[in-house]
Amino acid sequence: MNKDVVPVEVRSVLPFNAGRAIFVGNDEKVFVIYVDEGVGATIALLLKGVSRERPMTHDLMCHLMTALGAKVERVVINDVKSETYFARLIVSCQNELFERKIIELDGRPSDCIALAVAQKAPLYVSREVWEEVEDRSEVLRQIEENEQFRGGEPEQG
Repeated sequence: MNKDVVPVEVRSVLPFNAGRAIFVGNDEKVFVIYVDEGVGATIALLLKGVSRERPMTHDLMCHLMTALGAKVERVVINDVKSETYFARLIVSCQNELFERKIIELDGRPSDCIALAVAQKAPLYVSREVWEEVEDRSEVLRQIEENEQFRGGEPEQG
């Protein structure tokens, strides 16, 4: 794996306007990726380990990968342009002859994060993106304090 990446995790998923704010980071820094309500809610449920009665799209993808002998190895948020993030989904699979293949796919960060969370795969951000994003650690801390004060609890990773 390229050494120019920083390990991160989903720190929190919070409602924001008509979607969700996904706070991604580590102890050093946290940044925000804004996503649509559907995939944001899915990530929040996956983080909590909540199972649904019927499989949703990301569940179906995970079931399909499992059936094909594939799994998410890692996700890398590799670029940002005009506040739009880009990600790569790295999947490994093994055929019936035990030949291993690594596949790298372009995907929306929200979908890639959902699959990584579902399969408990690591999440990374490229060093270049890491250095470009604005630290939102203090914003997240304040939101969490306000939620605790009001008796609520933010959705956390």
